[in-house]
Amino acid sequence: MRISERMKENVTSWLFLLPSLIFLIMFTLYPMIKTAYLSFFQSDLSTDKPIFIGLKNFKMMMEDEVFRKAFINNIWFAIGTIPTSVALGMVLAILVNRKIKGSALARTFFFYPVVIPMVSAAFIWLFFYTPEYGMINKLLTLFGAGELNLLGNSSTVLIAIIVMVIWKEAGFFMIFYLAALQNIPKDLIEASHIDGASKWIQFRKIVFPLLMPTTIFSFVIATTNAFKTIDQLVVMTQGGPNNASNLLLYYIYESTFRFMDYGKAAAATIVVLVIMVVIAAIQFFGTDRKIHYS
Repeated sequence: MRISERMKENVTSWLFLLPSLIFLIMFTLYPMIKTAYLSFFQSDLSTDKPIFIGLKNFKMMMEDEVFRKAFINNIWFAIGTIPTSVALGMVLAILVNRKIKGSALARTFFFYPVVIPMVSAAFIWLFFYTPEYGMINKLLTLFGAGELNLLGNSSTVLIAIIVMVIWKEAGFFMIFYLAALQNIPKDLIEASHIDGASKWIQFRKIVFPLLMPTTIFSFVIATTNAFKTIDQLVVMTQGGPNNASNLLLYYIYESTFRFMDYGKAAAATIVVLVIMVVIAAIQFFGTDRKIHYS
């Protein structure tokens, strides 16, 4: 191939990539750089122009009791949602992967929460959790039990949010596992059946190892989702009561739009980005390299 033809192909390829590259720079790289830059400045209602203060935003943020509360809540939120939603997605995929009557309807039923906008899902669960008129309390009253204010109690509000998120995300992971299950060679299952392997042995020795790439991918997505939760908090709790359901992204949202403290919000955003980078690094340098994709 002549040099001119090769150059023409390269130019054509870059022209095809150019629109995506522009969007990547405008909506990903530039905001990240701008946020990192702003995190070193005091930029709030008391300043006309941003004032360079170095790491003071990070220091004040670490001393902020609300930030520490939001950070701890986010850790518990991640622990509560990630393994449960991924495991439930796997179980649902195994159930609907069988060729039985009604499996297509079951897939639609389990996947339906995924297509519902998060705000709409929050309003649905707000109806469930409402103290006096909610469905849960109506059922409790029907059986003679007392009323529960799940969203108004500091000890139960985070659990209530976790349950809602699991309901919303399990069907999403089910689709990935369903695709992975249907790509498993049937010859392996048939050979193990001939050798007398039970269903549990087939799952433990064949199915589960072959599902590990999907599991790692699902864990990374679930972890990312756990640290960018905000819609349901705005609708259902607004971080309350007493910051018991406050999470990192909602803390950033309040710092930006309620208190207009852009420097502190930028510093908190950098913390979230660092968490995401650490998770990606663990996935790439740790578990991911031990898995065979072929």
